[in-house]
Amino acid sequence: MAIFLPGTAEDQALALDEMTPREIVAELDKYVVGQHAAKRAVAIALRNRMRRQKLAPDLADEIMPKNIIMIGPTGVGKTEIARRLAKLTNSPFLKVEASKFTEVGYVGRDVESMIRDLVENAIDMVREEKLEEVEDKAELSAEDRLLDLLLPPSSVPPATIPAPPASASQPVPVETNHTGKVIELPVVTVDEDHTNDHAQENHDRAVAQHEHAQDLKDLPVLANAKERDKLRQQFREGKLDDKTVEIDVRDRNQPSFEIISTQGSEDMDINLKDMIPGLFGQRTKKRKMKVSEAFDYLVQEEEGRLIDMDQVTRVAIERVEDSGMVFLDEIDKIAGREGGHGPDVSREGVQRDILPIVEGTTVSTKYGMVSTDHILFIAAGAFHVTKPSDLIPELQGRFPIRVELHSLTVSDFVRILTEPKSSLVKQSTALLETEGLKLEFTPEALEEMAQFAFKVNETTENIGARRLHTIMERVLDEISFQAPDLFKAAKSMPTQEGVIAEIGPSAPIVSELAPTKAGVATEPQSPPLPVIERKTDTGTEKVIVIDPEYVRQQVASIVKDQDLSRYIL
Repeated sequence: MAIFLPGTAEDQALALDEMTPREIVAELDKYVVGQHAAKRAVAIALRNRMRRQKLAPDLADEIMPKNIIMIGPTGVGKTEIARRLAKLTNSPFLKVEASKFTEVGYVGRDVESMIRDLVENAIDMVREEKLEEVEDKAELSAEDRLLDLLLPPSSVPPATIPAPPASASQPVPVETNHTGKVIELPVVTVDEDHTNDHAQENHDRAVAQHEHAQDLKDLPVLANAKERDKLRQQFREGKLDDKTVEIDVRDRNQPSFEIISTQGSEDMDINLKDMIPGLFGQRTKKRKMKVSEAFDYLVQEEEGRLIDMDQVTRVAIERVEDSGMVFLDEIDKIAGREGGHGPDVSREGVQRDILPIVEGTTVSTKYGMVSTDHILFIAAGAFHVTKPSDLIPELQGRFPIRVELHSLTVSDFVRILTEPKSSLVKQSTALLETEGLKLEFTPEALEEMAQFAFKVNETTENIGARRLHTIMERVLDEISFQAPDLFKAAKSMPTQEGVIAEIGPSAPIVSELAPTKAGVATEPQSPPLPVIERKTDTGTEKVIVIDPEYVRQQVASIVKDQDLSRYIL
């Protein structure tokens, strides 16, 4: 069973490289109940990754990840452990079913597509991180572009200032005679001081006129700036959201080509726009839209300009190679060794194709070559019919760690209902609070629901914790159906116990498999569930308390009929 460590706050943020395996297990305990052995295995594998990153490069390349096989029935937490681990580490994560792959030579998905999908997930993850970094700058740029559409800036032509008068002396005129001798011509003298004074007076008058005209021209500019600031404030307050503007948008109707090939669509990583850039120009078209829609579109454009996708691709590939995780579910479906009978796809052939991916190879993607040497693979399967030893020996050797997940008990079901951060009880309570109803479960009611879930799992198919979803839906069926009507109906005076309404059966459950017989007495109807009005510090609230009697009323009759429970529960 899982160990809950004291002093571990729910919102405590720990640096990943500082988390010990015990602290990693404590974080997983917040979401997954029990299965301590599986949590220990993934925590140790994660810690080994951190240890490897601190080693010298030549030694780090020699250390391979310890892949894990989880063995256990469905619904006990195999997938949830791997998913929460990936979120905890902020690592690229991919969950894929091994049964969807086919052997090389057959039509279907090849095993290398899982690495391509993992790279796509990593690029989306890194791109989202970069978007958060440039979000404020992109919004400010989009805001300026939008204001330019709403209020175009006024253009003021540059004014010219007359040049000052020349003060240099006039050159002496010369002339050449017929013999080639240079002679000086007579100079006509003028009053130079009078001429310069007159020119300076004209220049000063022109400068004064220019400054006065410039002051008059600056007035519209200042008024435009004030109007722009006022418009910016109105936009931020949302007063311009319904106004219509016309912007240039990219034309998405680009010509498409379909290439028929025996390879899968994952192998056709050909970008014709990059190969022939002149053929596909960025055509734009005018489109009218509301200011709120135009702002979102312009923000996306600015974010695309600010993000360096080459850097995003490079970081994503490095993250995949160093900390990528692939969860191979349903691996027991490809276990087994056939004798080669029939033309069907060989399960052993799929194993042989998965083997090089797991042991380390280089996969070609449209973003470049990706090495799978240090990607962590976590396989999972129920192994009801087969067993791990039915896998080919080479693949067994690539999964050195094997952990067994146990079936859930009644106490596990009770903990699943209450302990996780997003437990079923918390989800159901939050949903009904939107209708103004507060839902409360007594401890005995939770125990009763856990007993029913355990009993149905034993008598029918064991689907683990997923059985609680069906039990919870049966218990809350009438409450969810009648909750909105409680506020539409006229308010009645509360009784001495504070009851203001009652929730009774709106339609009896009648099974087509077990029709009622004439002359057989039907069971008496159970009393309705009261809705209590309770006073609190913030006002009054409507409360519905689920007790074990109401749980039995909703579920017991179905559990008794095994044929009916197979269809409903």
